[in-house]
Amino acid sequence: MSNISKHKILSMQVENLKNLKKLDINFLGHAVTAILGPNGNGKSTILHALACAYSALDNNKGEEYKFSDFFLPNTDALWNNSSLTINYSFYDNQNEQIINRVYQKNADRWSPRYGNRHKREIYYIGIDKCVPMIESEKKQSRVNYSTDSVNTQEIETILNKATYVLNKNYTRYNTHKTSSKEFIGVEAEGLKYSALSMSAGEQKVFHILKTVYEAGKYSLILVDELDLLLHDLALKRLIDVIVERAESKNLQVIFTTHRESVVERDDINIRHIYSSDIQTYCLNETKPDALTRLIGGPIRSVNIFVEDDLSKAIVNQVASKLKLKKHIQVDRFGAASNCFTIAAGMFINNKELTNHYFVLDGDVYVSKEEKEAQIRKKIVGDDPLVGEIKEATLNSIFQYNLPNDISPEKFIYQKLRSQDAFGDYELVEEEQEILDLMSHLPVPYENHGFVNDLIEQLGETRDTGLSRIIKLFSKTIYWDDYVQPIHDFLVPYTSTLIENPTSSQVA
Repeated sequence: MSNISKHKILSMQVENLKNLKKLDINFLGHAVTAILGPNGNGKSTILHALACAYSALDNNKGEEYKFSDFFLPNTDALWNNSSLTINYSFYDNQNEQIINRVYQKNADRWSPRYGNRHKREIYYIGIDKCVPMIESEKKQSRVNYSTDSVNTQEIETILNKATYVLNKNYTRYNTHKTSSKEFIGVEAEGLKYSALSMSAGEQKVFHILKTVYEAGKYSLILVDELDLLLHDLALKRLIDVIVERAESKNLQVIFTTHRESVVERDDINIRHIYSSDIQTYCLNETKPDALTRLIGGPIRSVNIFVEDDLSKAIVNQVASKLKLKKHIQVDRFGAASNCFTIAAGMFINNKELTNHYFVLDGDVYVSKEEKEAQIRKKIVGDDPLVGEIKEATLNSIFQYNLPNDISPEKFIYQKLRSQDAFGDYELVEEEQEILDLMSHLPVPYENHGFVNDLIEQLGETRDTGLSRIIKLFSKTIYWDDYVQPIHDFLVPYTSTLIENPTSSQVA
């Protein structure tokens, strides 16, 4: 296998492994993937399985991991009947190959044998790297060690990146040796100290940076709980550095985190994991509020889930005109495909779920057949109860009346700029300002720019800018038809929640 190179894990399907059931997760898109989700839903298990996909390189770079390192048989769990499939690509004599490999445990042995697995440089950084070295030091008396300064181009880069991440001026990197161990040390702002005196977060950052900058091309780096012991700014900057290095060296980096702020990044893959009693779901590029609702969050009388903040502004405007805004909760689920995962998960957990609606933009999964096909992927089975859940899920999904082959942003932009868009309505000064700005904006590079560029020119926060644009759009002659499906399912609540509020039922 000496001519095999450029490895990349594409996706993984888990039939059964620890707390993962029927999971399908992919790592396509960016070089770096963040896995989020509630405690105990299987984020770390995913990393453990991926770490065991390959054998170690012959040059001793990287590490070799076995399933028994993470899935040690014990009195309560032998891990028999565990099964997963990893899909990955590699180059064999310059020809790209894509294969699916099944990993499973029957009786007392995992297959395939480790000697038959492809070789790749792999690093797994677990939460044990967060333990301050002083806490693992057993010696009670003075610790004597020798010190050597390390001066290489890579170390200089690591020092510069650590300075950026931790906002502390690092000037030197040292290695220290005792009679039995070796560890690092640094000099910063006139102070020289070893890992024995480092904070846990500082120690972790240096370990991650050293791994990322010393790893060879196409390495796989797995980091559990990347955010642990780091404040928000340090985490953001650390991800900045990881993304930059991963892209330049073709590294594949996958990390878990509980820090929801990472979902606002557009340079990494976002994967949310959620386990129900029968299946583990993966939501791609989703928003944290949707997942919070899936696992049980605060609700109002009417609960509506939408793709993004533009759709959220539209739904809020419809509700405002109906005087229902204080009665509804609008949450984002991100990518359109997540609609079916969120909806299916909620109806599986509670088949009597009412007053919950899911709104698609209307540019994908438009037909009933397309929606049914997506629901069948999320809800498996043909018994009558499963059929009822599928039907309830389908009936909860709506979409705007959007013409074919156009994005919502472009549609709104075009209608605002069309002649006679406002009929007899007379624009006020702040409304005319929006149209004047639109007339001077160049055609955007991509569809989101039809709205984003305008918000930037308005010089307001995104929420305020979106609200102003959608309020203006609601004055056009096109508004009623565009939002008609959402208007229609909300109208009945004007009698139950406004005229007779005591009759409403909260789901």
